[in-house]
Amino acid sequence: LYNPAARITVYHLESKLNHSLIATLKSLRGNPRGCVYTEPLWGIPYNLYAPYISIYMLALGLTDKQIGLTVSVSWGFQIVLALLSGVVTDKLGRRRTTLIFDIIAWTVPAIISAIAQNFWYFLIAGIINSVWRITHNSWSCLLVEDADKDQLVDIYSWIYIANILVGFIAPLAGMLIAAYSLIPTVRGLYVFAAVMFTVKAIVTYRMTEETRQGVIRMSETRHQSTFNVLSEYRGVFQAVLRTPQTLYTAGIMLILSISSVISGSFWGIIATERLRIPAQNLAIFPFIKSAVMLFFFFFVMPRVSKMHFKLPLTIGFLGYVISQLILITAPEQNYPFLVASVFLEALCFAAVYPLVDRMVVLTIDARERARIQSILAVGIILVTSPFGWIAGTLSEIDKVLPFVLNIVLFAVGAVLAYLAGNLSKKMPVAEAMTP
Repeated sequence: LYNPAARITVYHLESKLNHSLIATLKSLRGNPRGCVYTEPLWGIPYNLYAPYISIYMLALGLTDKQIGLTVSVSWGFQIVLALLSGVVTDKLGRRRTTLIFDIIAWTVPAIISAIAQNFWYFLIAGIINSVWRITHNSWSCLLVEDADKDQLVDIYSWIYIANILVGFIAPLAGMLIAAYSLIPTVRGLYVFAAVMFTVKAIVTYRMTEETRQGVIRMSETRHQSTFNVLSEYRGVFQAVLRTPQTLYTAGIMLILSISSVISGSFWGIIATERLRIPAQNLAIFPFIKSAVMLFFFFFVMPRVSKMHFKLPLTIGFLGYVISQLILITAPEQNYPFLVASVFLEALCFAAVYPLVDRMVVLTIDARERARIQSILAVGIILVTSPFGWIAGTLSEIDKVLPFVLNIVLFAVGAVLAYLAGNLSKKMPVAEAMTP
């Protein structure tokens, strides 16, 4: 029955929940505006080809173990590049580093993948793509260093929303595959991606300027050699070890990193080879995931962001555990099970990632952001890098096993989130993390 009073109540509730995000988007200026507004230029092409990376490799003759090896080798190179990322970002500046290494890390591998014929093409592309560790550091500094700290959760939410919105075009890739088959379609998507990645890098450069801290670090390191700057990492590393909150945050980041490698590389394989989902139907699931996350960001996240992170993070990781249990117990061609798994995973992603991003920003010394981020990245990569090969080996034994490993990781993540939450209530630094 039509109820005008109820309609007005719902309208005011939606307006209140949406106000924060919409107001933040409209008020963005400077570097946050340049980084957030251009994100779809990366998200559109990436979301078109991403669901098909692993099955594209399989179609070109790669084995599960070779796919895992490619991931692990890439992560191995990321160790060195992550260590250098702080030095490069400080010496070249956040803005220039982002321009140069965005093109190297994304445009070049996309071109190589578009013409790939065998394992060696993907290995080379994976190695070059590992350069994204440098641009991730510089782009993160460019995004947050001059941003209003009260807007951090909203800013990161908009980064995710930008990529979620473009996820709605993912079914287009499925339609193209149905019409033209897998390999020609994915090759074309990679060519399109190379063009878009280049445009995104240039437009971001034009819309931003060097950060205040970036100018300071460029001046301080101008006459220092790379080795001299690296030699200073010892003191920065010791400072990190003396900051328990940063260590807990690093542990949570590590959990998300390993699980992302596993899911990104083997979800398409378990869906097509064990659950017997046709490849052209895979695009349905990114669409569902995007819709769920978009709803969460607009109607739930404004309230979650005002809570202390302990409860939503702990619940989020436990939700991840359940989503993986549903995935590995799903019968063949059972779409409701797979939809339920994707639905729950989407809710958890939307709750966990922006809060962890904010934790990273607020638990890092702003004066040493680039170098601390590079140190954390190196540690995470060192531990994560073998898991591509490990997951590939597990997948060859049984397609379910990589996701059993995910379950264990997410359970550990829930424990870390709970412990970090307890610690934050006892330490002064954590006060900034609780709005």
